[in-house]
Amino acid sequence: MSLRLRLLTPEDSAQVLAWRNSPEVSAYMYSDHRIGQDEHDRWLAGALGLPDRRYWIIETGGAPVGLANLARIDAAAQRCEWAYYLGEASTRGQGLGARIEYIVLRHVFETRGLNKLWCEVLLENEGVWKLHESFGFVREALYREHVFKAGRFQDVVGLGMLRSDWEAARPAIEARLRDKGHDPDALPPAP
Repeated sequence: MSLRLRLLTPEDSAQVLAWRNSPEVSAYMYSDHRIGQDEHDRWLAGALGLPDRRYWIIETGGAPVGLANLARIDAAAQRCEWAYYLGEASTRGQGLGARIEYIVLRHVFETRGLNKLWCEVLLENEGVWKLHESFGFVREALYREHVFKAGRFQDVVGLGMLRSDWEAARPAIEARLRDKGHDPDALPPAP
């Protein structure tokens, strides 16, 4: 299955709003309400216009299936944060997340030359934080009762990866991708 990340455009608005409001995606977001058009339009304007952000549509076979992003890109501090989701349920469980993670890590550490990438993941989203750890992310924090969702407080895991972590982990990551039938050299770079 082909994979590429392309820059988010205004034409993606309706699809992204549908994903953001889908139960499978919204269950792992910090917000706990249905996102209306006005709120989404403000978010999209920031996603497209703020210089400290980079948003990509994830495509497989030429079809949009999810969203990946960098936020709080700070060239002076040489760090940023990231997140992604697969909006199309049919794409989950096929190793797509691992390939997306590889592309983003390569972009952050090799193309942008940053020193640190971090993320926050709901503790209940075990599959995602375990994937990050398998790539060399280190758990740096446990934010207890950090988010109020579904009528209760939920814990959040803070994970970080340094460029030196990436350099040490990259050969094993590439070998694991190859073992699963994915050629890391054939994965296109993030624009």
